[in-house]
Amino acid sequence: MKNLDKPSTLKSARTLNLTYNLPISRTSKFWQGLEEGKVYATKCQKCGKLHFPPVADCGDCGSSNLKWTELEGEGEIETFTQVVVKPASFSEEPDYIVAIARLREGVRALAWLVGVEREDVQIGMKVKLVAKVTSDGRVSYEFIPA
Repeated sequence: MKNLDKPSTLKSARTLNLTYNLPISRTSKFWQGLEEGKVYATKCQKCGKLHFPPVADCGDCGSSNLKWTELEGEGEIETFTQVVVKPASFSEEPDYIVAIARLREGVRALAWLVGVEREDVQIGMKVKLVAKVTSDGRVSYEFIPA
């Protein structure tokens, strides 16, 4: 007979650090572009689908024939949220805003929205997707008010 008073799990107080190696050889132009202040998407030459973030193979038709397209980055916020309860990797960050905007080129982008207070953010607000290089040299992108 089982002893039902015994716990079925153990709690660990150890910190787990994970390192990810992401293959970027076929999307390296995207990362190089961010370093140069440019934001790129890929456009499938077979079906015409525009992809952001860029992909090496089209998710719609499977073609590997994609062309690099620099985005103007201008768009409008479709939805947003202020992140107060953060994942462990961002626990030291102050509260931040994440938004989804539809860009003029037709793709949606998900990124942090900076340079604006939460109470001033609105659906339909004009934003620009821009490249960002962090103080420790990592490249990324974010929205700023347009």
